[in-house]
This record gives sequence, C-alpha cells and structure tokens, in this order.
Amino acid sequence: MPETDTVLEERHGRVAVLTVNRPDKLNALSQQVRDEMVARLAALEHDDDVGVVVITGAGEKSFVAGADISEFDGRTPLDQRHAMRSPRIFDVMSGFPKPVIAMINGFCLGGGCEMAASCDLRVASDKARFGQPEIKLGLIPGGGGTQRLPRLIGHGQTMRLVLTGEMIGADEALRIGLVETVVPHEELRATTLELAARIAAMSPLTLRIAKEAVNASRELPLEAGLRYERDLFCLCFSSEDMAEGVRAFLDKRPADWKGR
Repeated sequence: MPETDTVLEERHGRVAVLTVNRPDKLNALSQQVRDEMVARLAALEHDDDVGVVVITGAGEKSFVAGADISEFDGRTPLDQRHAMRSPRIFDVMSGFPKPVIAMINGFCLGGGCEMAASCDLRVASDKARFGQPEIKLGLIPGGGGTQRLPRLIGHGQTMRLVLTGEMIGADEALRIGLVETVVPHEELRATTLELAARIAAMSPLTLRIAKEAVNASRELPLEAGLRYERDLFCLCFSSEDMAEGVRAFLDKRPADWKGR
C-alpha cells in the first residue's frame, strides 16, 4: 500500500511497524486514522513476508492519546453509531491472526488504551501514562475499555480507571497487568523490535494456532478450553512445520519454517 500521512509503515525483517502519525494532535484517533489502520492491517494479514506487527505513535510524547474529540462536536447518536460501524480498529487488532505488539512511547489514553488492550503484548516506556478519561467528558469507554480491560487487569482495577478517569504511570500499569514490560524510554524501540523479531522467527503457522488457543480462553469454560487446546495441539501434527521442528531439534540445527 502507498504510504499515507497519518499512518506510516516500515519493515524490519519479518516485522512491520505501523505508526500513527499525528504528533501535533498527540496521535489522536481521527476517523481517517482508524480507516487507514484497518486497511493497513488487512493488507498485512495476507502478506507472507510479515510475521509480527508492532503498533506505535509518532513523536516522543504520545502513543495514542484517545479519540479526536473535535469530531464529536455536534454529532447525533445516529452519527456516532455510523462512525462506530464495523470493521472497528479495536476488533480488527484483537482478531488479527498474527501477533500484534503495542510499543507504548507516551500517553496511552482512552481509545489509545483500548488499542493497547486489543494487542497481544504491550511494551511500555517508563515515561508512558495510561488511563480511560472518558468519564470526564460525560462519556464511557467505547472501544472495548469496559469489556477487554476487565479480562486483562480485573474488575476492580478497570472500575478504578473508568470511574475516576485518572492516569497511572508505567510502573503502576505493570503492577496491575496492563502492560507486560516497562523499559527506559531510550531503550523502548530496540527492546520492542528485538521481542518482535524473536517471535517472528517462529513458525508462522504455529504462531496463529498458539494465538487462537490462548484467545479461546477468554470465551470458553476451562474444561471446554482444555479440549480445544488438545485438538489444536493434535492438529499441529499434520503440519510440515511440526515435522521440521522435531527434526531440527533432533539434528541440533535451526528449523527452516515453511508456514505449512
């Protein structure tokens, strides 16, 4: 796809980095950004040269500081319902078959926090700040904050963020499980890309199956989830990559994955 002004794309081996490029607006999610992100991800889903996607924001201040509030002015409920039509960026990211990592370089608020929660992994700068401030606008989170966050950080911590609208720092976000890793700001990019490269070096087929199995735990009771995991585990035995992985292990050599 041709590069646009509001969403930039770069490649690092099998890792694609998508950058929301509105630093003057703290990378707020305008409708244009949302539409372009959906289109970018649709293209990357079918690109066999890409194994992992990293999402970040331009500049030093903000990952994504929420929705573009200027677009709310004068909207009717029907206007807003139309603006929230499918496919929504949060759902596309959550359902993306390849691993998605949020590289959180600053403010991660409102829709930005919901975007991060839609990713598989979150690596944060020690300067990052998190929150769901919609309550201060007479609103509630509308991108999954009331649904995905409880599954990520629990009921009580979600209530605290949603009902107070207050921001928390990176260390607090790590403590409650909102992010998996916090690193010094100057090490954020290198750390995230190294993690993404390690994951992208795995079998692309097995990565998809592993992600599907873990995500099923959100919906299935334990007994049903264990059965589903067992079925997917056995399904791996039909793949060329599983046979190659076993042979490579026994031969003490790197595996040559084919994605089949």
